[in-house]
Amino acid sequence: MPTSHSRVGVASVCAASLTFSGLLVTGLLAAQPAAAADPSGYQNVRINEVTSSGNDTVELYNGGSTAVSISGWKMADDGFSPQSFSPSASSIPAGGFVTFNSPKGLGDSDKLVIYTSGGTVVDRVDWATDRAKPAMARCGGDGTGAWVTATAAATFGSANAAGCPAGVPAASKVVVNEVGSDGSDTVELYNGGTSAVSIGSWKYVDGDTSHSAASVSSSSPSATSIPAGGYVTFNSAIGLGDNDSLFLVDGSGNTVDSASWATNGAKPSDERCATGFQTSANATFGAVNSCSGSTPGGGTGGGTGGGTGGGTTGQLLGGGGSLTSGCTPEAPGGTGSAPSGTQAWPGGLDVTVADNVCAFTTSTGPEGRDLSGLAFDPANPSVLWAAKNKNWLYKLVKSNGKWVPDATWSATGKQIRFAGGTGLPDAEGLTVGSNGHLYVTSERDNGNNTVPKDTVMEFDPTATGSTLTPLHQWDMTAQFPQLDTGSKDDANLGFEGVGFVPDSWLTANGWVNPLTGAAYNPANYPLHGGGLFFAGLEYDGTLHVYGLNSDGSFTTFGTVSTGKPGVMDVTYDAGTQRIVATCDNTCGETHTFLKVNASGAIVPDVTYTNPAVMPVDNLEGFALAPTSTCANGFREAVWSDDGIYGFGSGTSSYGHALYSGTFPC
Repeated sequence: MPTSHSRVGVASVCAASLTFSGLLVTGLLAAQPAAAADPSGYQNVRINEVTSSGNDTVELYNGGSTAVSISGWKMADDGFSPQSFSPSASSIPAGGFVTFNSPKGLGDSDKLVIYTSGGTVVDRVDWATDRAKPAMARCGGDGTGAWVTATAAATFGSANAAGCPAGVPAASKVVVNEVGSDGSDTVELYNGGTSAVSIGSWKYVDGDTSHSAASVSSSSPSATSIPAGGYVTFNSAIGLGDNDSLFLVDGSGNTVDSASWATNGAKPSDERCATGFQTSANATFGAVNSCSGSTPGGGTGGGTGGGTGGGTTGQLLGGGGSLTSGCTPEAPGGTGSAPSGTQAWPGGLDVTVADNVCAFTTSTGPEGRDLSGLAFDPANPSVLWAAKNKNWLYKLVKSNGKWVPDATWSATGKQIRFAGGTGLPDAEGLTVGSNGHLYVTSERDNGNNTVPKDTVMEFDPTATGSTLTPLHQWDMTAQFPQLDTGSKDDANLGFEGVGFVPDSWLTANGWVNPLTGAAYNPANYPLHGGGLFFAGLEYDGTLHVYGLNSDGSFTTFGTVSTGKPGVMDVTYDAGTQRIVATCDNTCGETHTFLKVNASGAIVPDVTYTNPAVMPVDNLEGFALAPTSTCANGFREAVWSDDGIYGFGSGTSSYGHALYSGTFPC
């Protein structure tokens, strides 16, 4: 149960494939094979950098997965008379750049419009006096992010600087979040910042350059400000059609954000989802995007925010609410580095706050924090089990896009005890066994927190009553004398996570039993059930492998190194056929996937960070939904924040314990 701290960033993804060693799983990968230039991929091309300092240079970026031909394309400034230009190449490779010098001058308070050879608007950027001197570039990553005046040398032909400079205006957190061209021509803006933004003087225009910009405040319904973490919707006064765009500019004429879509792409709406703008069958104007029934590739968005990566910007959505009495988030602390070779999160980079504020207050933990271990129920993936450090369990179900306590089980959670109905287990890890029972790890008794008590407890979730006592309890405390120093801090470094790993996976992958040096044979351990339990030790990041016998005894099968200094959660993921060891800010917010190697040993295979948009806090719990829930190539990933600090006081994530994102199927 370590301390935490925070950061923010953005990144992007595009549909491709995710490769584990010896395993191919549908997912995402940044690098793509070379492909022929595709003139229809114009929606992935964005204006990325521009200067009006004399040489009038323009840079285009392709955030898509295939090369895009720009043969015959044209540009215009505020005169709207398109002219041909001579680019540095006739096509833009996936993830690549093309530059050109404007054939007509670009000046102060100007604009730049890029057209395809057929006259379709590709992208547009507007700027005020001196904004493009020496250059103006997207600071949130190539193809995404807020437009800022460069404070360093221009980067034409290469990646923009990764971070946004200090003092980026709050307006840069406002994005075009959803748009519909199905008659109502509705536009939704979302403010991902921590303060309200005045939009009374803002305007918008579509892809028809003969149209004059319309003001947001004069549209219906009128809006003059957008609250932090809130939405504004209005009907476009200039109409929105097929194969169209929407460009949002502030009162000074600076581009804030943009979105483009193909024919039928915004019917009934296009909305920002985990993998970018998608055509959705379920419009959600004025609320968190559902992305239910969405079709990838409906359109593209400019995006805003800070961080790195091309394509669509990741966002932290949802949240809000006021802290309840006694709900006191735990301030963040220090952090550690991610293991060498750690890769970027392979799933969608948009993340949603997935619980109500201060949702887990209890009689023994009124502060509302300390939600730790998470586990999807393999028999019912609509159920997410959660452990709270102050000896409570929760059965969570989805309601309006959030994970909430299942009132039919217990609206306030159920308290757990050690064997005999005594003590206050410091519940940390949680997993579901092959018998459907819950197995929970505890580091110590919170009633005597200077003494370690590293145990695994088995609970029957169908048992009645508001308090659960273990059917069996296995005590491994004697194996860890280094934790028994009389210090509550040392006692707090024991079993932090646990995962049930089926025998079928161990045998199919040729795991060698460390006790015998031969292939593991489950039949030699008739009382252990259908698999083994991997308990993660926070003290040193090792996994300790146990067979938990029905007579109360246990077999120790040795340890597994994760290559990290700590472990906060452990899960077996059937989708990737890997054991996943999660570490919070202690290890750079990372998830290490482990496999059985050719020698029969369990070893690290690949490590991923969290989506960059997430806070760097004490994120102790992690769960991946079963592949049976997959939609459009993705499934849900859920994180829990032990300290509910989010990005700090006043932010939309402050006081929330659960975050929801996506992971490849």
